[in-house]
Amino acid sequence: MAGLATVLAAVLGAFVYFQVATRLEERALAAQQPVAAAEEVAARHVDRDLLMRDVAALAAPEFEGRRTGTPGGEKARRWIVEQFTTIGLTPAGERGYLQPFTFTHRSIRGLFLPGRPFRTEYREAANVIGRIDGSAPGLQPIVISAHYDHLGRLEGAVYHGADDNASGVAALLAAARYFKSHTPRHPMTFAAFDAEELGLRGAEAYVRARDDARRAALNVNLDMVSRNDRNEIFAAGTYHNDALKPLLDDVQHRSSVRILFGHDRPMYRAGGVENWTYASDHGAFHAESVPFVYFGVADHEDYHQPTDTAEKIDPRFFGAAADMIVEAIRALDERLP
Repeated sequence: MAGLATVLAAVLGAFVYFQVATRLEERALAAQQPVAAAEEVAARHVDRDLLMRDVAALAAPEFEGRRTGTPGGEKARRWIVEQFTTIGLTPAGERGYLQPFTFTHRSIRGLFLPGRPFRTEYREAANVIGRIDGSAPGLQPIVISAHYDHLGRLEGAVYHGADDNASGVAALLAAARYFKSHTPRHPMTFAAFDAEELGLRGAEAYVRARDDARRAALNVNLDMVSRNDRNEIFAAGTYHNDALKPLLDDVQHRSSVRILFGHDRPMYRAGGVENWTYASDHGAFHAESVPFVYFGVADHEDYHQPTDTAEKIDPRFFGAAADMIVEAIRALDERLP
C-alpha cells in the first residue's frame, strides 16, 4: 500500500505541476504588450499588390490544394520555379531549382478509416531551391523557408491553403525580390519545401542532403503569416537562442505588427501550451542545432479547412507582416556573425 500511495502522490504532484505550468505560461503569453510602430514610420519593403496576387495565385482552385504527389502540387512547383526565374535567383537544387526526394508516409488513420491507405510511397516530391550570394566572404548562409504543399482535395472539397501556406511562399518571394536588389551580407538560400504536411519531409530531405544547411547561420521559417484579428504574429525560437530576442525587439520599433514571443518552450516549462519547435519545417534545422526564427500566427477557424481562401486574408495585416519579416531578415543579416 505504501508503494501505491507513493505512486499516486507522484502522479498527483505531476498533474498539479502541469496545470500550474500551463497557467503560468498562458499568463506570460497574455501579458506581452509590444508597442507596434505607427504605419508612417514602419519599414516598407514589399509590393503589397504583388504579395496579394502571389497568394491568390497559389491558393487558386486550379492548384487543387497543392497536395504532394498530385498534379496540383506539381503545377504549384512549376509556378514557384517561374517566380524564382523571374526574380533572378541562382538555381541551387540538384536539377536546376529542384531538389527531388522520395519517402514513405504511414498514416495511423489508414488503419481505421476505409479507403485511406496506411502506407503511401511518394516518388516525385521536390523542393524548390534558389540562392543569392552575400557580400561578406566566409559567412554561413541564412535559409529562408516556406512550405508550398497543402492538404489537396479531400472528400470532394479543395483545401486551398491560402494562409497555410501560400502566404508563407508569397512572403518568401517578397523577401527574395528585396534581397535580389539589396545584396545581403550572408549568402541567402530561399527554400520552398514540399511535403511539410506529411511530416516535414521536404525540410528533412534538404537538411540531410546539404552540408551548408547543417552549417547555416539561421533558418527563418514562414508558415501562416497572413491572418490575425489582433494584429499579432509570433516569433518562436528565441527560447532556444536567446541572443535573437533583442534583435527582434529592435525590429518591433519598425513594425506596425505586434511581435509576440513564445510557443517554443518544452512541456516541463510550459505545461500544456503548444510547443511549436517541431511544428513546421524549422524543426528539421533545430534537430541539427541550427538557430531558427519561426514566424507564424495562431490557428484560426479556417485552419486546415476548405475555407482557408485568399478572400479571407486582410491585405493590410498581411502586407505589414511581410514588411516586418523582410525587415527582420535584414536586421538579422546585419547583426549575426
